[in-house]
Amino acid sequence: MPKINVLPKEIYSLIAAGEVVERPSSVVKEMLENSIDAGAKRVTVEIRSGGVAFLRVTDDGCGIAPEDVENAFVSHATSKISKQADLDAIATLGFRGEALASVAAVSRIEMLTRVHDADFGTRYVIECGEEKTKEESGCPVGTTIIVRDLFCNTPARMKFLKKDTTEGNYVADVVTKTALSHPEISFRLIRDGKETVQTPGSGKLYDTVYALFGRDFAEGLAVCDYELDGIRVKGFITKPLFGRPNRNMQYFYVNQRYVRIPTAAAALDEAFKNNIMVGKFPGAVLNIDIAPGSVDVNVHPAKTEIRFSNDRRVFESVYYAAKSALAKGDTRPSFSVNKQTPRPAVAQTQGSQISFKQQMESAWGNKPSQPAVEQPVEQPVKPPKITYAVPVSQPPVSSVIDVVEDSVAITEKTDEMKPVVTGFVASVMKKSLAETLQGQAAPVFLQDSAPSFVETAKKVLEEQKQSQNLAPTVYEEKIEEPQVVKTESEIPLRIVGELFKTYILAEYGDKFIICDKHAAHERILFEKIKKNAQTGNTQMLLVPVRIALSAGEYDAVLENLLLFEKAGYMIEDFGVGCVIVRGAPLELANADIASLVCELAGELKKGKLSMIPERLDWLYHNTACRAAIKAGDSTNPVEQAELIRMVLADDNIRYCPHGRPVLTEITRYELEKQFGRLG
Repeated sequence: MPKINVLPKEIYSLIAAGEVVERPSSVVKEMLENSIDAGAKRVTVEIRSGGVAFLRVTDDGCGIAPEDVENAFVSHATSKISKQADLDAIATLGFRGEALASVAAVSRIEMLTRVHDADFGTRYVIECGEEKTKEESGCPVGTTIIVRDLFCNTPARMKFLKKDTTEGNYVADVVTKTALSHPEISFRLIRDGKETVQTPGSGKLYDTVYALFGRDFAEGLAVCDYELDGIRVKGFITKPLFGRPNRNMQYFYVNQRYVRIPTAAAALDEAFKNNIMVGKFPGAVLNIDIAPGSVDVNVHPAKTEIRFSNDRRVFESVYYAAKSALAKGDTRPSFSVNKQTPRPAVAQTQGSQISFKQQMESAWGNKPSQPAVEQPVEQPVKPPKITYAVPVSQPPVSSVIDVVEDSVAITEKTDEMKPVVTGFVASVMKKSLAETLQGQAAPVFLQDSAPSFVETAKKVLEEQKQSQNLAPTVYEEKIEEPQVVKTESEIPLRIVGELFKTYILAEYGDKFIICDKHAAHERILFEKIKKNAQTGNTQMLLVPVRIALSAGEYDAVLENLLLFEKAGYMIEDFGVGCVIVRGAPLELANADIASLVCELAGELKKGKLSMIPERLDWLYHNTACRAAIKAGDSTNPVEQAELIRMVLADDNIRYCPHGRPVLTEITRYELEKQFGRLG
């Protein structure tokens, strides 16, 4: 058996340093945490050559007393904890007492520190774990730590470092993450003599986000502030339209400590489900305030991985926080019309006329300027008379209602317009044909083989013939006013028309709105299908299905039997890791029940709340997409008005199930600004 040796200090200190100090950014992280724990309000980080050759961290915190300076560099020496019970409720960022000792073991360190009530500070120099100098020195209140020649005594570690630019980017990332967790502190980063990061330290998280990521990212944020079961989630999430191509802009903090939380990331994805573009991910800056006793931060040397006593509570808190933020802070998409840059003035040669084309070429530099040539001034050409075939507010009597025993259709006899009533009318429009024929803004309700419907239509048509003159369907140089309806909020809605047979144009109050009719109808149908599937309509199975589950899945199912019941499942405990399914939702009559329940059990084990399996969710998507009206389908003004009304009546209808916006708007102010009507 090999002999067991007790390692000397110079060896085991290098091993310990390897767990804490991986690269210059690790040093910066440990130093910043010490500065924050010291109560600093301003922290400056300066690096050269990626932080390998030179690294300095300066703060205005409480400083270190002269008699404690040497102890600060002793392994496991700390002011954060003093007894075992303190480990159960750690409230500070640092607590192990390994940072300074680990850094000092692999570099040359110089410390300048002074406490508030001292006349002089202390200068302390330690190189590769050996003390060199300790003396009084003049310095400001706070602490400055200078690290030179990192890994000078471990050349093997140097080989694993990347280029200076890359290492500097790692340092910048650490400063960014730390600044977001403490907006009340002003952080500066100086790279090779240039300031690259500066936060205001105003205490407002939005100001810090704006300073770090810029206006474009900050303007796409929604405020998040929610509390559930003693867990408070506060910060910002991006709106669905501002989704990111990856999860790199997701920052999660627990009690202002940056950590990686897969549970929170999964909750955020679930909250944005069916609201964000496929392949896009939400950004977030969220701090989770939780009782220190409910979380264990002493899991990983870098303290970026933690454990919760109840992952499910954390998942629900983040999920409902995000859903609440989207409901309150995410408005319907809008865009502004930016005023164009004025074109340069073009001087006119006396006695000559410059054509419009020459002016543009000269102004924009598309073509070398050429001598002006006299050209006759072109007179505007009077447009010819145009004959429009348009719908009128009162349906013309010339319309013929063809009543067939098996179906009912309304066909206009005008050659220019032959709108056909589609299945969309029958599915979403609930009022009678009589109201439409009387000129009201009401949709048509079609009912196959209904004698009452036929009699009502004929009666209203006869009354209209007797009470008014025939309204022409073709006008010269006249366009009838679009249909005006009233929404539930009593704001007048005026249908302007349709663009490319895809987008419905309407005037709503002081806004001009554009609606994608396919996306809108698809979302309406999707919500309806999903709601019907979650109403608890259960179909009893002829043969109950017995399902064997893993221990974790088995516990998850038993803990959520009530949730299954609300979703339409009848599940009972069968014992020994098995459950038996006696009933399932009507929509799953021909599905593989065992596979779906196993899938749901796995999702519940992860903490997810959705009771719609991925395959069933995909089925809902495709069903709604195929049933919705398509781009290019003809829709009449009545259908357009009803679709717009349904979208405006439900503020949750903002995106189609694939994440595309349903409706966008332009304010009257933006339009008038574009045309110079504002002073």
